[in-house]
Amino acid sequence: MGAGGRCRREARRCFPSPGPCRARYPESPRSFNVLGGALFHMPVLVSGDVFAEDASPIMTSPTAVRSEVDHAISRARDVLLATQAPDGHWVGEAEANSTITSEYLLLCHLLDRVDREREAKMVRYLRERQLADGGYSLYDGGSANLSATIKAYFAMKVAGVSVDDPAMAAARALILERGGPVQADVFTKILLALFGEYDWRGVPSMPVEIMLLPRWSFFNLLEVSYWSRTVIVPLLILMDSKPVMRLPESCRLDELWPVPREHASLRFPRIPRPFSPKRFIWKNLFIGVDDALKGWERLGPRPFRGRAIEAALRWLEERLAVPGGLGGIFPAMTNAVLALRTLGYPEDHPLIRGQIKEIENLGVETTDSLHYAPCVSPVWDTSLAANALIESGLAPDHPQLVRAGEWMMDKQITVPGDWQVKRPDVPPGGWPFQYHNDFYPDLDDSAMVMMALAKIQGLDPERKARCMERGLAWFVGMQGSDGGWASFDADNSRLVFNNIPFADHGALLDPSTEDLTGRGLELLGTLGHGPDHPAAQRALGFIRKTQHETGAWYGRWGVNYIYGTWSVLRGLGAIGEDCSADYVQRAIAWIEQRQNDDGGWGETLASYEDETLAGRGESIPSQTAWALLGLFAAGRTEGKAVEQGIRYLIDTQTADGSWEDPLWNGTGFPRVFYLKYHLYAKYFPLWALGVYRGTAA
Repeated sequence: MGAGGRCRREARRCFPSPGPCRARYPESPRSFNVLGGALFHMPVLVSGDVFAEDASPIMTSPTAVRSEVDHAISRARDVLLATQAPDGHWVGEAEANSTITSEYLLLCHLLDRVDREREAKMVRYLRERQLADGGYSLYDGGSANLSATIKAYFAMKVAGVSVDDPAMAAARALILERGGPVQADVFTKILLALFGEYDWRGVPSMPVEIMLLPRWSFFNLLEVSYWSRTVIVPLLILMDSKPVMRLPESCRLDELWPVPREHASLRFPRIPRPFSPKRFIWKNLFIGVDDALKGWERLGPRPFRGRAIEAALRWLEERLAVPGGLGGIFPAMTNAVLALRTLGYPEDHPLIRGQIKEIENLGVETTDSLHYAPCVSPVWDTSLAANALIESGLAPDHPQLVRAGEWMMDKQITVPGDWQVKRPDVPPGGWPFQYHNDFYPDLDDSAMVMMALAKIQGLDPERKARCMERGLAWFVGMQGSDGGWASFDADNSRLVFNNIPFADHGALLDPSTEDLTGRGLELLGTLGHGPDHPAAQRALGFIRKTQHETGAWYGRWGVNYIYGTWSVLRGLGAIGEDCSADYVQRAIAWIEQRQNDDGGWGETLASYEDETLAGRGESIPSQTAWALLGLFAAGRTEGKAVEQGIRYLIDTQTADGSWEDPLWNGTGFPRVFYLKYHLYAKYFPLWALGVYRGTAA
C-alpha cells in the first residue's frame, strides 16, 4: 500500500473525532460534484452506533470512571439543549471589555440620544469594571490599559460623575502617570477629536481619495481586512470633514493632560514596539508619508475629493441596505451612523435607523447594569454546539439537531461579497459569523457549519447536498497562495501596512492563520478527503512552515497557542496525517508539558505579548477541552495527562450541569481586543468528554 493509504490507516487508528464516524462504523458514501468535476464523499452516519444513548460500558479508569463521565455528559447535554432558541439556533454573549460601553455612551451624546436612566446603568457597569489601581483592562485578569481608561473616564464624566469621585480620581492619576491622551491609541484620539478634546492634526492622515485608488495600486482598500475596510470607509468621511461637537466646559478633559494641551507634542512615536530594524525603517517611512499627506490635505489641490466622497457614500449605502449592520460589528456601525449624519442625513433616515437598531441589539441589560457587546455570534455558537452534541452521543437525527441544521442551511450566503474581487471565478457559498453579513462570509464558521451538517441526519438530502457542494467549492476556492486559509479574504497579506500610523493596533490585515488552516484540513478530512487532496497538500505545507519551535501553533482567534495547536491537530488527524511524524509528536509533547497541577490547561492572554507565557495560565474548562481534543486527535487517548484532564472537567462541572470560564477565551485583535464567549464553557467540555467516551468504545 502506498504512503497515502498508510496515512489513511494511521488516521483511522489515531483520530477519534470525527474519525469514528468514518472508520469504525458503516458508511454510505454520497458523492457531490464540485470544482469542475472533483468529487467529495460525505459519510452518512448509520443510526444507533456511537450516537446511541445506551452505549455499552467503555471505561474503567481509576480517576474518571464510566458512570461519572456518563453523568457529566448527560447533565451538560441537557443544559445545552435547554438553551437552544425555538428556531434551532444557539447564541451566547461575546463579551468585550469596557471600551464598547464607553463608546456607546459617548455616541449617545454625539447623536443627542441620551437616556439618563440607561446611562446610569452604564456608569454602574463601568464602576464594576474598574481595577484597584483606577484603570480599565482589556480582559479579566489583565493590567490597566491607557486607552480603555481614558474612554471610561470620559464617558463617566460626560454622564455627570464628579471629577472628585474616588473612581475618577484613581483613573485620572493612572492616565496622567501613563502620559495622557497623546499616548493613547489612534481610535481613542479620533473619538476625542470628535468632541474637540484632541486636535485633528494629531490624528493620522487618511485622505478620502483612498476610495479612488485602483486595484493595481500597492495600497487599496481591498488589501486590508474586511473589519478594517468597514471601519475605514466611514472614517474617511469623518476624517475629511473633521466634525467637532463641543461639550460644556464641565465635561472637558484638560485635567488629563500632563502639560497644557497647547504645549503637548502630537508627533507619532518613531520607535516600534517590539523593536526591530525592519519595523523601525517602515514605521518612519510611513510617518514621513503621513506628514506629506497632511501637507497636501491642507495646502494642495484636491480635484477628486468630491468624487471620492461620493464613492465612499455609494460604498456605504450598498452595504447598509442589507440586514445585520455594517460588517456586523459595533465600530463599523457607529462610524457609519456618524458619517451619514456628517453628510446631512436626517436621524430618521432608514439607513441610520437600521444601524441604530443593530447597535441596540448588542446591548446586555439587567435590572442594575447595561453594557454593550461588539457583535453577536449565532452561526459560530450553533455550529459548535451541534458538533459537540453529536460527538457527545446525541442521536444525529435528534429533532433539535435537525432544527439546528435547517437553521444553518437557511443562513448560507449565496450572493457575492468583497472577497470575490480577488476570487472572481469562485461562486458564493459561505456562512456568516452573525445572523446576517452577506458581504463578509466567514471561513471559520463555514467550515464548522459544514462539519456539523455532514454529521446531522434527517435533513432534506437534496438541499443538504446543494449546501455542502456550494460551501465546499467556496471554501476551497478561498485558499491562499501560501497554502493557508484566512478568515474572510484570500491573500490579504501585505503585513507592511501594519506599520502605517493609522494601524497602531497591528491588525489591519487578514492573512492566512494556523487555526483557520487546521480547520480547513479538518473540513476536508470530515468530508472524506485524505492528505493527497491538492488543497490539503498545500495546507500541510503551510502548517509545517508555521509551527513554533516549541511544537505549538499560534492561535489567531482563540487564546492562544493552546487554541492554535488544538485546531491544527484536529485538522491533521482528520485529514489522515501520520500521527507518529516528529512534528506531530512535538505538538503532543508541548500540550502535555503545559498541563497544570490541577489537571487542567489554561493560557493567559499575555502570551500574545510574551511568548514565554505560551500555554501557561490558570486552568479554565474551555482551554482544558481544547487541549484534550488536540491530544485525542493525535492519538493520545489515554495516559496520565488525559485522565487528569478528564478529572478536571468532571470536578469543575457546576451544580446545574454546565461549566464557567472565569477568564477570557477569545481573540478579536491580538494585544488590543479580546472576547469572552460565554457558551465556550458550555459546549467545548461536553465535546471533549464525548470524544473521550467514544474512543474507548
